[in-house]
Amino acid sequence: MEPKELLTQLVNNREHVRGGSELHLSMHRASQKALRLTAKLNSTYHTPDEIRALMSELTDRPIDKGFGLFPPFYTDCGKNIIIGRDVFINSGCCFQDQGGITIGDGALIGHGVVLATLNHGLEFDQRHDLYPAPIVIGRNVWIGANATVLPGVTIGRNAVIAAGAVVTKDVPANTIVGGVPAKIIRTITEE
Repeated sequence: MEPKELLTQLVNNREHVRGGSELHLSMHRASQKALRLTAKLNSTYHTPDEIRALMSELTDRPIDKGFGLFPPFYTDCGKNIIIGRDVFINSGCCFQDQGGITIGDGALIGHGVVLATLNHGLEFDQRHDLYPAPIVIGRNVWIGANATVLPGVTIGRNAVIAAGAVVTKDVPANTIVGGVPAKIIRTITEE
């Protein structure tokens, strides 16, 4: 199976990945291309058009003209990131996208945000095993600086994640969450 097909299988099936397996090794090979592309992205100034072209190559998908990114940006794969229209990603973000990351239209992602889609086995003999779970970020979500979103979390449309929050469970639409672990602070109304 081709590496891209293996990665798609990983995201779609949320497969347990045994350390040292063919799928695990394929993930490492995909990481090498991502490291090369992010090094290029982060090494010098690029125009917005050049950034979009590099992100398109990294994700293997077209990137909307309304997309914005302030490097540096880091990811361990790139192929499992889906970016909507008019998304902005600020500097210093780290995306562990092996398990899949979907970012809805109009989302804003602050400085230093970490999106982590993999867990490791807890038992000593399974510590190198991986358990992927995708992150889904809804439309018009704002994730504040240095927040961390953990595997399997869905953030509902129009939600706000406070700076420094650690999001361990799903966030309802139209809410503000904050803290460690993140809890609902209030609902957003149109008043």
